[in-house]
Amino acid sequence: MLSLAAAAQEVSLRTVQQASSTVKYDPDGPPQKPGLCMEVLHAVEKADPGLHFTGLEQHVPLKRVERLLGEGQVDAFFCLLKSPERERQWRYSPVPLYVIRHVIVQRADDARHFDTLAELAAASRKKRVLVMRGTAIARHLVNADVAIAEVGSEREALQMLTMGRADLIYGQDINLQRHIVDTRQNDKFKFGRTVFQEEPQYLALRADLPPAVEERLTQALRKLEKDGTLRQLADRYR
Repeated sequence: MLSLAAAAQEVSLRTVQQASSTVKYDPDGPPQKPGLCMEVLHAVEKADPGLHFTGLEQHVPLKRVERLLGEGQVDAFFCLLKSPERERQWRYSPVPLYVIRHVIVQRADDARHFDTLAELAAASRKKRVLVMRGTAIARHLVNADVAIAEVGSEREALQMLTMGRADLIYGQDINLQRHIVDTRQNDKFKFGRTVFQEEPQYLALRADLPPAVEERLTQALRKLEKDGTLRQLADRYR
């Protein structure tokens, strides 16, 4: 349970790391680059030294992160996109942490251009567009009648693209760029020329988190937004 020592103004908040999302959390990466969301978390602790996060030894997949938040078993989680379904289950701090862009990745020798979701929908009738399993961005494709195939990771999607089992990956620019660099096969892939949508990532909070605690978190994030820390952290991972 959330513990609040009024005299010392110490607040302990339960959280977790998201597994298989190395841009957000990279426990095997260098200490100076542990993942963008982990760095935002530590920046919040520095901005308000009375705030502490526990549970970071746990690495859980996105679907379990959502379940833990919805059931109130974690108090806060860095970072999640908003969606109507998610907003029915938990709250969000209003301060955007960083922005992701919806883009496509193609094989480098694919000369086609896709400027609209309608064009993606037409192409998906031959081969489904790959999207990461469990991500909130998939709903944009489904709503636009794009036929999708969900995969477990960006790495798996790039492998399928290489083998010709798919022609297009739709996802977050920052994640796809990281995995393309990691494969050391930059010459095999290219980004499409269109940004289909931009969306901010937020701090998600359990539905019944005390308002006073939410306010402290929000004030810490506003401080980091104002002094440029959030922007600087995001730039390090692009």
